[in-house]
Amino acid sequence: MQNLTLLDGQKFQITLQRLCRQLIENHNDFSDAVLIGIQPRGIYVAKRIAEELRKILPGSTIQQGDLDITFYRDDFRRRDQLVPNQTKIDFIIEGKKVIMMDDVLWTGRTIRAAMDALQAFGRPEKIELLALVDRRYSRHIPVEADYVGIEVDSIASQKVIVSWLETDGEDRIVLLSEAK
Repeated sequence: MQNLTLLDGQKFQITLQRLCRQLIENHNDFSDAVLIGIQPRGIYVAKRIAEELRKILPGSTIQQGDLDITFYRDDFRRRDQLVPNQTKIDFIIEGKKVIMMDDVLWTGRTIRAAMDALQAFGRPEKIELLALVDRRYSRHIPVEADYVGIEVDSIASQKVIVSWLETDGEDRIVLLSEAK
């Protein structure tokens, strides 16, 4: 496998800060907006964005939750071992602007499942999508992110790996390709 580092260190942090500024442009003090991280890896995006927003907007209440989509996936019956994650949404989403967050947007199937799962918690006014990495040209479902950290043109055999300081010891995005 060949590794190509797409983002790490200071550039990773700057990308998160840029995404926060874009969110602030559209949502001001977040009184009508909530952040939802899609399990398993989108929760790290949402937590980091929420932390950064709290630093930038110290007087605002930033509501952030985690959404498990395991049983809403269209492939859950095809998988051998299902290990559900935990949903933690301790606030009302009815009538709110929900910003769903994931680490990598690829086929769009995860996002479709997340929108289905979200409906169990009420009817939001609007749903937006923030993706740290957008793997363009790979969609199976017509889904587009409203906020994108970095766009990557990749082929199906390549993998995008997002590492987080909290769990992996470093902030880094890598494109893995098979060696020829």
